Amino acid sequence: MEKKKIAIVTGASSGIGKEFASLLLKEDLDELWALGRSEERLKEVKEADKDRVRIFSMDLTQRKNLDIIEALIVSEDVDVRWLVNCAGFAKFCDYGGIDRYTSVNMIDLNIGALVSMGLICLPFMGQGAHIINMASMAAFQPLPYQNIYSATKAFVRNYTRALSVELKHKGVSATAVCPGWMQTRLIERAIVKGEKGTRVFPHIVYPDVVAKKALKDAKKSKDMSVYGAYTKTSRVVAKFLPQKCMMGIWLRQQRLRGREHKK
Repeated sequence: MEKKKIAIVTGASSGIGKEFASLLLKEDLDELWALGRSEERLKEVKEADKDRVRIFSMDLTQRKNLDIIEALIVSEDVDVRWLVNCAGFAKFCDYGGIDRYTSVNMIDLNIGALVSMGLICLPFMGQGAHIINMASMAAFQPLPYQNIYSATKAFVRNYTRALSVELKHKGVSATAVCPGWMQTRLIERAIVKGEKGTRVFPHIVYPDVVAKKALKDAKKSKDMSVYGAYTKTSRVVAKFLPQKCMMGIWLRQQRLRGREHKK
């Protein structure tokens, strides 16, 4: 009997995760599993195809919830054709602007949950399957006043590109998506009131164009997907300039140069 073909999207309740869910419903799939924290927003995703969309309202930083997904995949013995890891969050401020719990939770979600979902799904992914992991333009260099977020995205970019090499023999692609600023709730939730933090968001784009390019690049087995001239230029510049220089450019862009030592 042929196995049920599924796609799993984390962070599917809004933003680029919701865009990926919408696009993947056009693929040859039996089901799409939409994971996110907001049950109400997930219900909106299900409205697009009530028969094929299954929703899971859960916090992926809780290991018990990861265990639930793993148990379902094992019990139903599915064929995971797509895993799209979009769950994540940011906080734009200095090191003291958020508490220890929030700082570590950012790492747990942006890195821990992403790696866990990959390890859960890979035994059920075969020839022609795809993993898409959301990194960011922030992965190209260290970014003061979003130090944890940019570091998590650097991990995702490096991890995914290395994973793509390891998975070649299996016929599974792994693609790190590195967008610039996108018009999503991430920015709204990331801004922390205070004197210092990210406030300037140049060349902002809508998530649908980023998601469409990412799917195309994944199907071409590219290990990285970068949308837009501004983001591509930033990537190239980061290859040649020292990181201290890149951080200086970032501080000037955010109008933070000269204020980095102020209390």
